[in-house]
Amino acid sequence: MKFETLLKKTSQLPCFTTRFLSAGQNLAQVRLQLNRWVRSGKLIRLNKGIYILAEPYRKIKPNLFSIANNIESPSYVSCQSALSFYGLIPEFVPVVTSVTSGRPRTIETPLGRFEYRYIKKDFFCGYQEIELPEKQKAFIARPEKALLDLIYLTAQGDKKEFIDELRLQNFNRFNKDVLDEYTEKSKSPKLKRAASNIKKMIDESQGGEL
Repeated sequence: MKFETLLKKTSQLPCFTTRFLSAGQNLAQVRLQLNRWVRSGKLIRLNKGIYILAEPYRKIKPNLFSIANNIESPSYVSCQSALSFYGLIPEFVPVVTSVTSGRPRTIETPLGRFEYRYIKKDFFCGYQEIELPEKQKAFIARPEKALLDLIYLTAQGDKKEFIDELRLQNFNRFNKDVLDEYTEKSKSPKLKRAASNIKKMIDESQGGEL
């Protein structure tokens, strides 16, 4: 494969895989050529079998949420990353945190750190595909599920002190009925306690910032 052919196939993608390029071609030869382009600085390897074009050759800026979905599948962006995306916490979050029904792991890449937290299959739900800039897409937890995932995965996350420390804002973006739906689905006493505190905060805020 010529590099010009690679550009035509991938310049509009946030990232791409070896198998995507090897359709109808010899997989070993494709891998060999990709390694050469990595060594020459034309490609950047993010993880085993996943690449992005080096900056001079990109036509789009790769969205980290879209890349997170591609590195680990199935997964969706959640916890502080999703809460920050929706404007529900004030802090910028440098690490992209996702949940997966597969094994948990942390991956360091030239673009940043990607963390994958394990969640049971029965609770792997509550996400939606969202359109991102430059025609990119990513699966991201709904606001209520992102908060519940974070609480579920944090020791003593149901404590009011922990929820207060998040400095939640824009409570009008939370839906109490949806919060109840995911809480019931979890069958978790911990999340039921947390949901009770969260709904009180929503009521107190009257749809504004805390």
